[in-house]
Amino acid sequence: MAGAQPWGPSAVVASAGSSNSPRGVLPDRTTVLVQHSPLFSNISPLDCREILSAARKEVYAHRQKIYLEGDPVRQIVLLTSGRAKIVQVGQNGYEVILRLNGPGDALGMVGLSTYTRHCSTAQALGESTALLWEAAAFEALSERFPALRRNTSHILCKRLEELQERFREISTEKVAARLSHEILRLLNQVGRPGNGGVQINLSREELAQLIGTTLFTVSRLLSDWDQQGIVSAHRQSVTIKNLQALVELSEAE
Repeated sequence: MAGAQPWGPSAVVASAGSSNSPRGVLPDRTTVLVQHSPLFSNISPLDCREILSAARKEVYAHRQKIYLEGDPVRQIVLLTSGRAKIVQVGQNGYEVILRLNGPGDALGMVGLSTYTRHCSTAQALGESTALLWEAAAFEALSERFPALRRNTSHILCKRLEELQERFREISTEKVAARLSHEILRLLNQVGRPGNGGVQINLSREELAQLIGTTLFTVSRLLSDWDQQGIVSAHRQSVTIKNLQALVELSEAE
């Protein structure tokens, strides 16, 4: 689960901001942190440090936009702490969340050509830190390190599979099954130990935006599950108390 990963705001800030590191070179502590990211899977520590030397650190405030839909793809972003949501807004102004990202997730990898533009908006949820590569520099690194290019392709394929699965759920499943499926996915993406279970810091409105339903419906379901002891539901978070029961809900329909 994401909560078990060795990421954390204090560790990343302390490492990436160390005054003992040469300018433009991130220290070994950051190398250890990012090697848990799928982007750096099967890349040696030496190569990892060289790739990181081309990155710079950025801090985002709560609700700050990381990039906007329609903007040219100028940078590749790797979250090192905090969370970000990837959203699209319909003509009626209704926001749909395509994905929640946590530490170790890479953002903005939709293509690196001059004419590629973002098809969604990324927004920080809470103060978040990230490493940024200029798109041209990341493309050059991908040419030098084939494992980096393979990892990028693998990440994009996994996300496409996830979107296809969610589309199938919306088309074929009732809301209760969709909500339980989504909460189970979120456990691995942004879940953290807390309050006697695994906590997901998302509002009911955000959960509704993830599964394509109404705030009222999500609130009703979470209240029912709270009474059954499956979750502990609050306005801005959900804590999973009985994982097996949640799995059974996702398989019931």
